[in-house]
Amino acid sequence: MTNPGYQSFDPAFAQMIDTDTAPELIAEGYIWTEGPVWLDGGLYFNNIPGKQMLHWQPGKGVRVALENSEFANGNTLDTEGRMVSCEHGGRRVIRRLDPNDLSAVEVIADSYQGKRLNSPNDVVVRSDGSVWFTDPPYGINSDVEGYPAESEIGGCYVFCVTPDGQITATVTDFDKPNGLAFSPDESVLYVADSGAIKGASFPGFDYSLPHHIRAFDVDGTTLSNGRVLAEIEPGVPDGFRVDHEGYIWTSAMDGVRCLDQIGHCLGKILMPAPTANLCFGGSEGTDMFITSSDKVWRVRTNRRDAAQLRLAKNKGA
Repeated sequence: MTNPGYQSFDPAFAQMIDTDTAPELIAEGYIWTEGPVWLDGGLYFNNIPGKQMLHWQPGKGVRVALENSEFANGNTLDTEGRMVSCEHGGRRVIRRLDPNDLSAVEVIADSYQGKRLNSPNDVVVRSDGSVWFTDPPYGINSDVEGYPAESEIGGCYVFCVTPDGQITATVTDFDKPNGLAFSPDESVLYVADSGAIKGASFPGFDYSLPHHIRAFDVDGTTLSNGRVLAEIEPGVPDGFRVDHEGYIWTSAMDGVRCLDQIGHCLGKILMPAPTANLCFGGSEGTDMFITSSDKVWRVRTNRRDAAQLRLAKNKGA
């Protein structure tokens, strides 16, 4: 694959990121990195097959933050700035209660209608405190990202958990729902479907199966008017973020793509290996951190994460 760099299809792309500065490698030597989230001046990310959560800080490098993450995948922050994580191994969504002890958790969801979840993958928190997550089978398909098991639910759904603990299956027709994020005003939920790939071993792709991002109108806990926003090829969409102006930055086989609100690709951040996820952070909130196979990269931008801005607004209220 290509060396790190950029490919522009629209002049607006070069106005969003510093295309004169190559992506900066900040961490390497892992198996499959995922779940980046910026918290308290540093980047947390998961090495899923290694069952470890790592913590990178500028000038200090990387340390092991959690020795046994139970194959944790996606991470986000709740309205109080606490980390929320999806565990493949534990087959649950949890809230981490103590930044100094990431093993101290409370369970947000681990079952639906009395049946265990498959393997929660990615998660986002709405400003009303509701927790939305995807539940594909990647953690029960093999021992690479979890523990082999049969699905008890019998499908792969998008779930919403309200602050009072009620869990609802908001969409049930996905093949393998994956990354998700709200539009800046939370009126639209975007969800990736990575059905074209089996799992972490990357045996190839079947493009007759879903490899797209869908958009849904949001009304409380109800999603409607589902439509395909964009297909991603080569590869599939995995994790992604929506910036403060509503542009979607999604992972792909060849790196990160910037999509506008109708799905047009404005440009790419080219990575040398399959890319799983990204987040925004840094001192100004404008650095993009990209988890790409065994490495983590940083790209300078002028973008801000829409969800982080909502969090900051809630804290200031």
